[in-house]
Amino acid sequence: MANRLPATLGALRSSDYTPERLARSVKDELRENLICRLRTSARGKENQETIFPGIVGYEDTVVPQIVNAILSRHNFILLGLRGQAKSRILRALTTLLDPHTPYIAGSEIRDNPYAPISKYSRDLIAKMGDETPIAWVTPDDRFVEKLATPDVTVADLVGDIDPIKAARSNQDLGSELTMHYGLLPRANRGIFAINELPDLAGKIQVALFNIMQEGDVQIKGYPVRLPLDVAIVFSANPEDYTARGKIVTPLKDRIGSEIRTHYPEDIEEGIAITAQEAWSKRPAANIEIPHYIRQVVEQIAFAAREDKKVDKKSGVSQRLPISTMELVLSNAERRALIHGESLVVPRVGDIYAALPGITGKIELEYEGEMRGADTVIREIIRVSVSHIFDQYFGDTDTQQIEQWFNLGGTVQLNDAQPAAGSLAELKQIQGLFEKLSPLNINGKSSPETTVSAAEFLLEGMYAHKRISRAEERVFTAAEKKQRVDQAASYAERMREREQEEYTTRNRTRRGFN
Repeated sequence: MANRLPATLGALRSSDYTPERLARSVKDELRENLICRLRTSARGKENQETIFPGIVGYEDTVVPQIVNAILSRHNFILLGLRGQAKSRILRALTTLLDPHTPYIAGSEIRDNPYAPISKYSRDLIAKMGDETPIAWVTPDDRFVEKLATPDVTVADLVGDIDPIKAARSNQDLGSELTMHYGLLPRANRGIFAINELPDLAGKIQVALFNIMQEGDVQIKGYPVRLPLDVAIVFSANPEDYTARGKIVTPLKDRIGSEIRTHYPEDIEEGIAITAQEAWSKRPAANIEIPHYIRQVVEQIAFAAREDKKVDKKSGVSQRLPISTMELVLSNAERRALIHGESLVVPRVGDIYAALPGITGKIELEYEGEMRGADTVIREIIRVSVSHIFDQYFGDTDTQQIEQWFNLGGTVQLNDAQPAAGSLAELKQIQGLFEKLSPLNINGKSSPETTVSAAEFLLEGMYAHKRISRAEERVFTAAEKKQRVDQAASYAERMREREQEEYTTRNRTRRGFN
């Protein structure tokens, strides 16, 4: 395709790339291409998935707001906690740009061949005419991204005088040809994204005023006006963005739309994102991931977001279940390689093995730090297992299994033995396999799958304190203290219920009186 594109200005004038076509602004280009996609899409939900492929869970919330901002030709900002796909959405905007865009070859700011704004391009066209060389840029090359840090300067964004360039070209320092263009001019005819906007110093934010309102920049006070064509988008943490003094008020006023992102609204949305992002298709490995394992991994993120010991301002990134799933699979893969097994099936025990990957994704409050990260996360995993266990075995009577442990039975499930060995141990537990029907386990299931399901059942019972488990993953009968605590807890709940009923009756009587 590239060798068919016009290579000179004369050839460009004879092509379909007319001055009217190239006169569109970037925002008009985004708008027109978006309109085409919306019109050609068959149904409402499908069109949103087509606009931003790979973005899951925002179809009815974030995506419509972004569509409205683009149709309004707004500069906009995405506000959200870490791991909410803000950067991915901004980069996905390039899919709304034209496949190929011509510019004057050698131009640092990618001048429009029909309306150049730099002295370099104007001089080149005056010298070469129709023989002026034309280069082409792809959508990805038209996306310029900058992470806002305190050390960013105006020169980084806008530009500066380059004395070395002036000396080499024998130009005066006041000449436009001695300018070193910053990121904004180099993003001309493209998209310029600034991540973590509040981290940009106030005086640097002021430098964005002109380009956002009047569409031009000036470099070092010289009377050089560059009417740039740039679509500017931002991302930020909402806590920092709304904090007083973090954002210069006139800059907020110039941002057309504020769009808030969010974490997945339910477990299945989270599972879809993790399945899409996690590296699970590994060479030379036959991997089978039970759905309950996916649910537990995702529930960990949901439980952590609600846990009082976890810092809410920092958030719990969607990267947590993604990296956790990868570590879970790696531990299961390691076990299979050690024992020469062809099928890799992760277990709940593999989730505990992924503890080092989880600790780095969670920021704790003071109470959590006092208890220790490992302790807090183990409790979160236990609560998550309990929650998913109830979905499958909430109505299951496990007394027969508990009785087997109470009579002195023990079973150890770890990576030191193959699935067949673990299965032989599990067969000792009376009534265990009959309870696995909610997980579709039967006599034809592989040992790896059966052991994984059985361990999930036992882990759920442990999470509900019906049995005990040591760190060496030895399951035993519930300790006497646990059984006493369970009875006491039940009695306490009954007393509270009776007290509530008594109070309600008294209030009702007083109301009648």
